[in-house]
Amino acid sequence: MNKLNDTLETLAARQDAEFKAAKEDITFPLRGDNKYYYAAQCALFHLNVQNYGYDHVATREKILSEGVQFNKYSITLGHQYGYDLKRFNSKEEMLGFVIGYNEAINNLEQAKQSKEVA
Repeated sequence: MNKLNDTLETLAARQDAEFKAAKEDITFPLRGDNKYYYAAQCALFHLNVQNYGYDHVATREKILSEGVQFNKYSITLGHQYGYDLKRFNSKEEMLGFVIGYNEAINNLEQAKQSKEVA
């Protein structure tokens, strides 16, 4: 039983460390049961736009050099007042967009893998 408690504590510590790292680019509070999920989705979005770019201004190179920041009503390049990748009416709308974008990239990558195998 003691080993299980140690494992759970280690897992919780790792989860908190990953949350804090992902939260560095998020300027609004994340609360509730889904905060770890939303922080992970934002980190994955950041990774996806680093790999693929976003548009003609937020290119892959620009994102790699400046980074992406998640604000309550926008996702911006570099800092809170940087170029808006996209604006939203609420943080829930923004988080839904982030999750959908990540799913689209995941589907794209799976389609590429299935074509390579075939």
